[in-house]
Amino acid sequence: MWIAAIELLAILALFWEGLRRRLQRGFEAWPGAIWLVAAGLAGVLCAAAASFGTLSLSLAALVTAYVFAPTACLCLGRGRTEGRQAGWREIVAMLLLWGPLEAGAGASLVARPMQGRMHAVAYGVAILLALALFLLYREFPGMKYNLPRRVTDLRNIAVGYVVLLVALIPLGLLTHFMSGPHASHLSAPLARVALIFVGTALPEEILFRALIQNWLMQRFGPGTWTILAAALVFGCAHLDNAPGPLPNWRYGILASVAGFVLGKVFQKSSSVTASAIVHTAVNATKHLWF
Repeated sequence: MWIAAIELLAILALFWEGLRRRLQRGFEAWPGAIWLVAAGLAGVLCAAAASFGTLSLSLAALVTAYVFAPTACLCLGRGRTEGRQAGWREIVAMLLLWGPLEAGAGASLVARPMQGRMHAVAYGVAILLALALFLLYREFPGMKYNLPRRVTDLRNIAVGYVVLLVALIPLGLLTHFMSGPHASHLSAPLARVALIFVGTALPEEILFRALIQNWLMQRFGPGTWTILAAALVFGCAHLDNAPGPLPNWRYGILASVAGFVLGKVFQKSSSVTASAIVHTAVNATKHLWF
């Protein structure tokens, strides 16, 4: 999975402020480069499909539509920095990035043994395209895609984790979403925690907090109801997740509670990594001990 590894390195590299600023200046000098980025990411997906022996004309067409639809929505008909604030184009572009992945679009075009690998590569492409469009091209405010800048972020992480443990463990046991505590069966728990951070927590925090919640806060203000609305979106996104029968209402309820606390951590912190670390810690606690 060297393609996914390269995608991950690119995602993490954008935390380096010097690199991020250079790329933003590059788009300022040549806005049309965003179309080359989209084409390159489409090429990455097609190359991955070819390496897995599952590339077809139909899949290539779907991949092309997937990367160019949000790009066109956000970029056509106006300048690079016009409408940086939250408008309908921004939320539609976010949904075009998230919706097809959530719905498993194109799964039937991929051989079943390769679906997991293709999904991982597609997930990386989606995050990279989102960062290219919103962070680098549009310079969308409020994303907090940087390393922590305040010591208070550590307090927010600790408080968020404790609050979620107190809330989610009883709720998870009461709804039978989780069984009782047990000893970990994982041979490499630290590797599992790292995988949760890079494979689940950070991508989901970019989408649901840095983009969707951020958009809602810009449109409707940073109040409790806005964060609750973003948390409900996060909960609904987990209704089609295992374990359990679908729609998985138990998972949706727990994810909504978690989404609210993660939203507060994101709101109060200087970096999206704060909510991503809490997200990682909660998921790791569930996998290792419940």
